Amino acid sequence: MMSDYIVRVTAADGQIRAFASTTRELVEKARQTHQTSPVGTAALGRLLTAAGMMGSMMKNEKDSLSIIINADGPMGKIGVTANADADVKGYISNPDFQNPPNMFGKLDVGGAIGNGTLKVIKDMGLKEPYIGQTGLLTGEIAEDLTYYFATSEQVPTSVALGVLMNHDNTVKQSGGFIIQLMPFADEEVIDKLEAKIKEITSITALLDEGLTPEQILEKVLGDFGIEWNGTMPTRYHCNCSRERVSKVLLSVGKKELESMIADGEPIEVNCHFCNTNYVFSIEELKDLLKNAR
Repeated sequence: MMSDYIVRVTAADGQIRAFASTTRELVEKARQTHQTSPVGTAALGRLLTAAGMMGSMMKNEKDSLSIIINADGPMGKIGVTANADADVKGYISNPDFQNPPNMFGKLDVGGAIGNGTLKVIKDMGLKEPYIGQTGLLTGEIAEDLTYYFATSEQVPTSVALGVLMNHDNTVKQSGGFIIQLMPFADEEVIDKLEAKIKEITSITALLDEGLTPEQILEKVLGDFGIEWNGTMPTRYHCNCSRERVSKVLLSVGKKELESMIADGEPIEVNCHFCNTNYVFSIEELKDLLKNAR
């Protein structure tokens, strides 16, 4: 039984496409990796959840996308990356930042993020990656992505994302949905869908009730006639390796490598997605220098 997964459906004879996911384990893994505070876990968790679903939308196995939030809040920069298999990884500048709850008694993600931009970079094997950027509306992430889809991709979309914490600050539930209207959707379907989505006041409440992604989509799209297009696993997975880090070191160039060797100390390189440290001895740096341009 796969624990974290994404469900893909179409509804209303293909006029609607939708994705829903449950991501408790991957968000918990991110929390442990980065030692995030509850508000940090919620921010990173929401973005990772969205990235997994957006990754699953991509056509080719080598496609990848990144979502980067650059803002002036105390939490700093948040970046996540996903591939077409819905493997996700991410980082956050100030993972242990904490702030008081907002006026609704909820984790104040918007306050921690502040004002800034949301950027989506899609690498689809073309000469240039696709880059879409919008201003942050609320910093609560789901609304910001809804706005991004409307403005950058011109697709009317509803994004809902939620992360629920246990009292010991581990992740209790996490998940969300992305529902999109296709260009040929008729007015009646659009109005009916908007009314349905308004009824969903809180995705976290549905997750807290223990609803599966299937049940959540059933709740929103049940009246439209759902076609189920299968599920796929989503997970927190970093593909860094010693070899890849070596390539990064090679890319700094001859001069940099020579000065590292002259320092006479081993070099430690940290992967900011999974916090793995790679140590390169002077001998290894000298080997790299032989191959450097």
